[in-house]
Amino acid sequence: MVIWLPSGRLEVGDGEARVATKDGDGWTICRQGHRHWGTYGAAGLLAVHRDEEGVAHVLMQKRSLWSHHGGTWGLLGGACDSHEDPVDAALREAGEEAVLKLDELHVRGVYHDDHGGWAFDTVIAEAETLLHAVPGNSESADLRWLTPPEIEKKRLHPGFAHTWPTVQAALEPGLVVLDVANIVGARAEHGWWKDRRGAASRLLTDAAGKSLPHEVLTRWFPRVVAVVEGAARGADKVEGISVVHAPGSGDDTIVEVVRQAKPWERVLVITADKALRELVTGLGALVAGPKWLLDRL
Repeated sequence: MVIWLPSGRLEVGDGEARVATKDGDGWTICRQGHRHWGTYGAAGLLAVHRDEEGVAHVLMQKRSLWSHHGGTWGLLGGACDSHEDPVDAALREAGEEAVLKLDELHVRGVYHDDHGGWAFDTVIAEAETLLHAVPGNSESADLRWLTPPEIEKKRLHPGFAHTWPTVQAALEPGLVVLDVANIVGARAEHGWWKDRRGAASRLLTDAAGKSLPHEVLTRWFPRVVAVVEGAARGADKVEGISVVHAPGSGDDTIVEVVRQAKPWERVLVITADKALRELVTGLGALVAGPKWLLDRL
């Protein structure tokens, strides 16, 4: 008997319950008439590292000759189980196919390629270094960190070759800078002016881990820096958000955060402060009002 729960699919038998594993293995046909592996779709891990000059290095897998499209280069990945989120599936498959320190990767986004009835999700994860990676099973013939020009010279898996131009354009790292005082004020939370620290902490807690809007990616988890000032200094730390306590003017600190961004990062500042908007756009940053964030909370 099969039971569906919010936490996943359970198979019940002989008095025991267990989460179904590998139940996605198998072939299926999408509405476009193509044959794909993964009855519940598939996902792949695109690990990317940028060197000191901003050059991207992508971890690529050469598929074993016996596998589908053997001998081509693509991403670590495979079929999703019925209960799995694509991010979990991509990381699990990568852990099976490669000896790789997955805990040193930071998921930054997901690109969803929907074929109709079947989809492949490319999970983009940032690596701070060129992590050591070797084949973990017989599915991988080789693993290498390659730059985009090097990738173009390889014989690519057809699916990866199709999505690579779009995904490559979305690899630009993103930095979102939050003007917390301005956003909290726009949130109009009852009593926020009496407890600015508490209001700032609640905002950061609500924002932590949220996927933010992106032109290409269906899920986007950029680097987030929140600047707090005045009575809000000392706001609670939350996972996934770097909190900067302004020693004086919050605007001055936000400008400094933008100045310190890496040259290849796309910076977006969330504020409605007109003077601040002019300062950061002069430094090349993009701006959006508090509603851009608050609509996602």
